[in-house]
Amino acid sequence: MSAIRVVIVDDSPVARDVLRHILARENDIEIVGEGSNGQEAVTLARRLAPHIMTMDLSMPVMDGLAAIKEIMHTKALPILVVSERFEAQTACQALEFGALEVIGKPAFEGEDAQRLIERLRLLSGVAVITRMRQRATTPCSLLPSRTAPLRAFQRIVAIACSTGGPQALARLLSRLPTDFIAPIVIAQHISPGFIEGMAQWLATICTLPVSVARDGDHLNPGCIYLSPSESDLAITADHTFKLLPSPPGSIYHPSCDTLLSSVAKVYGPDAVGIILTGMGRDGVQGMSAIRLAGGTTIAQDEASSVIYGMNQEAVRAGSIQRVVALEQLPEHLIETLHPPRWPRSSF
Repeated sequence: MSAIRVVIVDDSPVARDVLRHILARENDIEIVGEGSNGQEAVTLARRLAPHIMTMDLSMPVMDGLAAIKEIMHTKALPILVVSERFEAQTACQALEFGALEVIGKPAFEGEDAQRLIERLRLLSGVAVITRMRQRATTPCSLLPSRTAPLRAFQRIVAIACSTGGPQALARLLSRLPTDFIAPIVIAQHISPGFIEGMAQWLATICTLPVSVARDGDHLNPGCIYLSPSESDLAITADHTFKLLPSPPGSIYHPSCDTLLSSVAKVYGPDAVGIILTGMGRDGVQGMSAIRLAGGTTIAQDEASSVIYGMNQEAVRAGSIQRVVALEQLPEHLIETLHPPRWPRSSF
């Protein structure tokens, strides 16, 4: 089996040294090139054809965003953004331009270093194509939540996703109308420190308000809530959010199963569960709970998934009622929650 060919791009020699030190220890990883700015990244992508590239964002000559955009329109390849956490919103823009995932800059040893190696191995095998263009939309303001009535909605949408999830969420959520009648709660696996930036990024492309869920907040219809990565998120019987500590040894942050299972318990047949692209089995138990409670369960199809993992496992478990392509998912969800008042004429 050939080694994974990696190009490292970062304007900091120290950061490149750290990444090189971490990756050089692995027998199945070969560093084939290094760059110090976005223009060099574009050149190396064309000349070396690596299996994957790590990309910093703040760089001279050409920044990481511009480099990702150029690479994905010319010599598409898997890109893992390795960024400072204060650049979280910009990092999420990188996902919109075609990068597969974002992680924080690691130290020489420890969890972050191991996560970098694991993500490189996983993402290096992902097939990528020219990505969607950036969309110009108007930011939306957040609605007040603590003064909301106990339940101002009939149905609720709960979404589970992992690798490829931010891109899928952008394509789904940006096409939902302003009169969408249900709250949307989301558990997206993401590195600590990046969820606020992701919420801000999604808010710029959605007509619905987007925020990170806070302990004790009430749910509002037509609002999008993201689970923080540092805690697991659940919904209580009085329709408020409860932040829970992740169990020791948990590998998924936040837990999709925790959120989906709480939705099934509180809302039963009024729950709509959606499982999108991602690796592993997180979310399968929660989707099963929603189906057993009489709710509706939907999975993204294989062809439109970056990684057909979590959704495939849910389909295999018999937890899914409908498998839908990502492009059809917004319309399908709207029809599920907003059925037409009158039957169409057969004439």
